[in-house]
Formats: sequence, structure tokens, C-alpha cells
Amino acid sequence: MIQITLPDNSQRQYPGPVTVAEVAQSIGPGLAKMTVAGKIDGRLVDASDVINHDARLQIITPRDEEGVEIIRHSCAHLVGHAVKQLYPTAKMVIGPVIEEGFYYDISYERPFTPEDMEAIEQRMRELIAQDYDVVKKMTPRAEVIEVFRSRGEDYKLRLIEDMPDETAMGLYYHQEYVDMCRGPHVPNTRFLKVFKLTRVSGAYWRGDAKNEQLQRIYGTAWADKKDLEAYIRRIEEAEKRDHRRLGRELDLFHIDDVAPGVVFWHPKGWSVWQQVEQYMRQVYRDTGYQEVKGPQILDKGLWEKTGHWQNYRDNMFTTESEKREYALKPMNCPGHVLIFKSDLRSYRDLPLRYGEFGQCHRNEPSGGLHGIMRVRGFTQDDGHAFVTEDQILDEVVAFTAKLQAVYQDFGFTDVLYKLATRPENRVGSDALWDKAEHACMEALRRSGVDFVIAPGDGAFYGPKIEYTLRDAIGRHWQCGTIQVDFNTAERLGAEYVTETSGRAHPVMLHRAIVGSLERFIGMLIEHHAGAMPVWLAPVQVSVLNITDGQADYARDVVRTLQNQGLRVQLDLRNEKITYKIREHSLQKLPYILVVGDKEKAAGAVAVRARGNKDLGVMSLDDFAQKVAADIALKS
Repeated sequence: MIQITLPDNSQRQYPGPVTVAEVAQSIGPGLAKMTVAGKIDGRLVDASDVINHDARLQIITPRDEEGVEIIRHSCAHLVGHAVKQLYPTAKMVIGPVIEEGFYYDISYERPFTPEDMEAIEQRMRELIAQDYDVVKKMTPRAEVIEVFRSRGEDYKLRLIEDMPDETAMGLYYHQEYVDMCRGPHVPNTRFLKVFKLTRVSGAYWRGDAKNEQLQRIYGTAWADKKDLEAYIRRIEEAEKRDHRRLGRELDLFHIDDVAPGVVFWHPKGWSVWQQVEQYMRQVYRDTGYQEVKGPQILDKGLWEKTGHWQNYRDNMFTTESEKREYALKPMNCPGHVLIFKSDLRSYRDLPLRYGEFGQCHRNEPSGGLHGIMRVRGFTQDDGHAFVTEDQILDEVVAFTAKLQAVYQDFGFTDVLYKLATRPENRVGSDALWDKAEHACMEALRRSGVDFVIAPGDGAFYGPKIEYTLRDAIGRHWQCGTIQVDFNTAERLGAEYVTETSGRAHPVMLHRAIVGSLERFIGMLIEHHAGAMPVWLAPVQVSVLNITDGQADYARDVVRTLQNQGLRVQLDLRNEKITYKIREHSLQKLPYILVVGDKEKAAGAVAVRARGNKDLGVMSLDDFAQKVAADIALKS
């Protein structure tokens, strides 16, 4: 007898081995029809997989998150089925699930056109309508090789070469089409009706620009039509908020091929940068961090000591002078250790906190660059606290509190918290890891926040807390972090004098709140859809005259507001006032001031707020006080 325990702890017995689908059928035909897959003792399996021992079983349906991911994975295989029918010479590569969707990499002799995408999607719908079963066959390795050799699927053969220990592999048959996968997959195409292909882009084999270029067809799939429609609305809204488009329209920055992955900041964009940097500089001061500045180019020997040269060399830019090798720093940590050890430190000096707006360079693949979100040259609000073991908890609690206040000021009110714990490959004793992990957990508890634990995702030198922001349209951005490091200071020989006149290595806390300023500004642009809060806006006020008769008064208004520290621009062009108002409104300015003869006579201004809101006529003093209040509240 086989005893199956269900999630509600009820039990069912079967006379012999039984499939997941058969268990579902025995519970009820409604559940059987909804069964996508199963989870046996916590392991996802196909509905057709056999249970031959006593086990706990969860039936996976489209209502489950795992069920939706399986639907997406099967849709990727369906892309392969449709493409091979329409374009028989295409060679299939890989088709994984990604966040909210899937893609399939394909090698084909010409670029896919929008018309091709429409044809592929239509053929997928026709195949779904056939309501065919997806059949899984565990197949010996030699037979798998023969299957793909006979079909001319060169990339599949190369993938098989990467799996020398696999003696048998899962083949999934969509009628005449066959694909290789660990699964699980849906048992029938009826689960795949709610999908849409979204775009096609270039990709490289194995993600390496030195390899041949492929085409990547992206799509999304959902269990419910309403979910798909909501997703499409989010994508449309995301496109409107795309920081690259808004960067052009609002004249903030640009990227040029002469410096791929590095940003050219225009005056308005640099104004936003300066507001962020000066704000974070105040955060340094408020939290006891002393600002420092380290060199950008450091000797290869230092990177060998830290382990970067052995493990990170391909991502570093290097140079040579007088037969010595150097590297542009990809991170600031070693420089801060060298500043720490430049003098004799005592336990009385700790915590000793250094902060730097450190410019770093990483040789990111060109295919991975994305506007100012993913660049090769970037600046971090990078800080390191050198502490004793007993000081870790208080330091992390204080950091989390400050981070929450900072995000609030920038307009982010929803923060997710994750604690990444010890990985299998790590340094340091279990006792130190216990202490560090406990301090991180207790700090989050004291902060009154819910958090999830990511087992094994910590750095090799210690656990880390990751702070993820949810933006205005529900997207997640992993942003801040604090990491507990028992390793780097020791590797670089940093010590302090203990209370007993001995020597000890400090613990390093690596912390960042906004991280890369480039990426964070990109997030701000998209979160606020380019309409920056008053305190961040590159131009806070525009002053427009109606006729030349108010030109001198308009200049006086500008001077008065500029003397109060506001960022103001003047528009005296001989254009209709409605045209000027519309043009400045498209720049998403917080305030537009219009001055005509009445305003000039009264020493006042007609105020229009963002969103075409008419606030009426105000005295200049009243308006200045209103803007000052907005700035003070960060509203």
C-alpha cells in the first residue's frame, strides 16, 4: 500500500504506485482537470510522475505560484513548437522562465520581424486549440543525443555535452516537436491559453559577446485573463516611465558609443544628481560617517590579497605603467581598509565609520547594459563601519532606521526585507556566523519589520540584509544592503588595540542605502514618471511673462526666488502664453508662474502647479513660503 499525506494532513491509501494525476482524480474530477503538476515531499514533479513510496503530496494548480511558472515554462516550449513549424531551419537553444514571463533563444538566418512574431503567436493559439497532451519520456542519454542529432539541433547537443553526469534526461513531446528539460510541464495545452508574445531582441550564446548572436523571443503567460490584462497595463505604464525615454524628453542625460556604459549628465540631470549626493552627504554626517576619498587605480597585488584578481578579474578594467599592473577599482572596500590601517587604532575608536561617493568601474557585458540602470562606470554611497563583534547589533539597528527615513524622503514607502544566511562555501567559524546572523535577525525584529530568510544566499564572508523597494507600479528594486564581513580586514592585516592591549581584527560592515547613484536616479525617474518632488526637481519654478511689458518684473521675480535658493528658469519668448504654459508643463515642472499686468501691479504671481492645477494669484512671499514648505516636507 502507498500512503499519501495531503497538505491538510488527511491521508489516502492506494494499492500500488500511483501518479499525481491519479491522486487528483481520486479526490475529484474538478481537481483533476485543474492539476498542472505535483509537489512530492517538497519536490516539484510532473502530473504523470509516479509515486511509489509513502509521501506528502501537494497538487499544483494554476492558482499556485509554482503552477503559473510551469505554465510559463511550457509556453516557452510551445514557442519552439510554433517556430519549428513555421521556420523549419531555425535551431532551438534554451527557453527558461523569467520574472512574469519566459523567453526562448533561437538561431535563425535572418531577424524575426513584427510580422513573424504575429505569425508565431497565431500558430501557438492554433496549437493550443488542438488540446493535445504534452508527453514526458525519460530517455537514455545516448538516445537523447541521437534524437537531437537527427533533428539538426546543434545547440541542444552542446547543452548535453555540458551535462556529462546525466545518464537519462526528460524529453517533452508537443506532437512532432520535442524539447529537453528537467520539467515539470503542463500535461495539456489547455493550460496555455492566456499568453502573449511581447518582443524580440538579440542575445549571445551563453551570454558571451564573443559568441554567436541569437534571437530571443520574450513572452508572458498567466492563469487568468484579468492577470494578463493587468500585466499589459503595467508594461504600458512602465514604457511611459522608461528612464531612457524620459532622460531624452526632459534633457537629463545621454549615453554615447564613445563611452559605452558611462553616463553623460546634462545640466538638469546633474542637478538631480547633486540633490541626491548632497542629501546623502548629510546622511553621512547625521550617522557619524567621516567622508573619505580613495584612489580609483590600485595595484594588482592589493586585488590579489582581497581575492578579486582570482575571482573577479574578467569584470575589472586594467592598465599598466612602468611594468606594474593596476586595476580600476570595482568596489571601494579595500581602500577603506587601507585608510583604517594607516594609523594605530584603539577599541575606543570603534565604531569607526567611513563613507565615500566612490566611483567604480566594472566591465559589464555590452548586452547587459541598460540606460543608467546598468552601467560600467558608477558612483556608490559606499560606507564601511569598523566595529567589534559586540557592536554589530546596534550598528545594524541604527542603519535600518536611517535607511527607512531616507527611502521615505525619496518617495518610497514600501520596503521588503531579506536576510541572506551562510552559504556552503564560507570562511569563519560557525560561532561567528551564529553571532552575525543573530545580530541581523534581532536588528530586523527591533525595527518592527517582517522579513524573509534566504538560506545560503549570504556572501562568503558573512550574512547580509537586502532592502528591496516597491515602486509606484509595483516593481521591485533591490537597493540597499548591509553586510557583515569577518574576512576582508583580516586578509588585509587591519587591526586595533583591544582593552587588554592585545590585537584584534575589526568586523567590517559594508553598507549602502541608494547604492549606485546612477541606478537610483533611474529608479527615481521611473518611480515618479519624471515628475520629481519639488526638492529634487532640476527646475522647481518657471516664470513666464504674457507680454514684453512684464519682462522686467518677471526678471525681478526670478532674482528674488533664486536669492532664496530656488532653482528657477525664465521664459521671455514672444510666444502665446498658452503655448509657453503647455511647453513647460511637458517638462513636468512643479510650478509655473505667470505674470501679466495685474500681477505686476499687485506684486504677485499667478501660480499653476503640476497636473494643470490653477492655484490662483499669490503674493511672491506666500508662494516662496509654500515652496519652502514643500521642500522641507520632501513632498
